[in-house]
Amino acid sequence: MTFCIGIKVREGIVALADTRIVRGSEQSNKQKLAEFQHNGQSLFTMTSGLRSVRDKAITYLDESLRNDSADVQRLYQLVNRFGEQLRRVKAEDGAALQSTNHKFNSHAIIGGRLTGDFSPQLFYVYPEGNWIEAAEDAPYFVIGRTYYGKPILDRLLTYETSLRSAVGLALLAFDATRTSVTDVDYPLDIAVLPNQSTVPTFSRYSESDLATTTAWWSSTLSDALAQLPMQWADGLLGISPAPDVFQPNQNPPPQ
Repeated sequence: MTFCIGIKVREGIVALADTRIVRGSEQSNKQKLAEFQHNGQSLFTMTSGLRSVRDKAITYLDESLRNDSADVQRLYQLVNRFGEQLRRVKAEDGAALQSTNHKFNSHAIIGGRLTGDFSPQLFYVYPEGNWIEAAEDAPYFVIGRTYYGKPILDRLLTYETSLRSAVGLALLAFDATRTSVTDVDYPLDIAVLPNQSTVPTFSRYSESDLATTTAWWSSTLSDALAQLPMQWADGLLGISPAPDVFQPNQNPPPQ
């Protein structure tokens, strides 16, 4: 399976993807957060679903831009081209895939900044080729294993979250997912594009690289659980309320 997340906050955008690939009983690692170049600008793509669909669509997109890059000065225009290529791949391979019980289910997150964009942009592309853009009231997209990381994102992430904290929340969403499933795992690829930059910074992290952070998070959660106010559950647990203790220097309790 896959865990890929894209976040857009006021200060910029963040992308994070795991690298685990599972085929039956076999496990391997493949890059899912990929850099893509257009007119000297660096973008990123992340996809879930069949890798063959992703590779073919990206190849067709690159060919389309090489042959005709006119009117592709903003990222949404490039995303339109990518959607066109997804539909082309579906027309070519959809029936063959369906005949072998393979779903055409390629979801994509594309982010970056082209020369005509005022700030970094982030888009989610559906298998049908249509797309939506990240917004202030919807600042993140997740593809692949989507359920396990959503609670912490929905609770803590807003458009005003700092870029540094957004990177941290992307990691914690991955950590929550990895804890619950076996087909999402390290190494992690992360890209960050602040508003003042035009080229994302890419980096790969192993489990040991982030062990201090994830161990601290687990310890902090355990401490918070131990300190959770639970007086409301005393009756359920058969615990009698603590009696009032009279102190000599206090007035006696009313009779």
